[in-house]
Amino acid sequence: MADPVTVDIPHKLGLEGARARIENGVGKLAGMFPGGTVVEQHWEGDSLSFTVQAMGQKVASRLELFEDRVHAELDLPPFLRMFADKIRGKLQKDGPALLK
Repeated sequence: MADPVTVDIPHKLGLEGARARIENGVGKLAGMFPGGTVVEQHWEGDSLSFTVQAMGQKVASRLELFEDRVHAELDLPPFLRMFADKIRGKLQKDGPALLK
């Protein structure tokens, strides 16, 4: 399996604030993929695991919350791996807006 796409998204919301924003906006993250929708999600402590379905593919994803950042990991299926750099760049650019 290839390395996951990882990005740290800084914030100043604290754990509770970041969690509230993510709970209300996880669907926006799925929107980073054409036609993407969240098909399952669950919290374990301060970590959210969720699966995005896009372009006939499933992307297993995790967000780990910290006081000052959110660490995102996306496991891309082989078909989407060629877009890893684009996806990473989009997440770095648009990720902070998901926490607003």
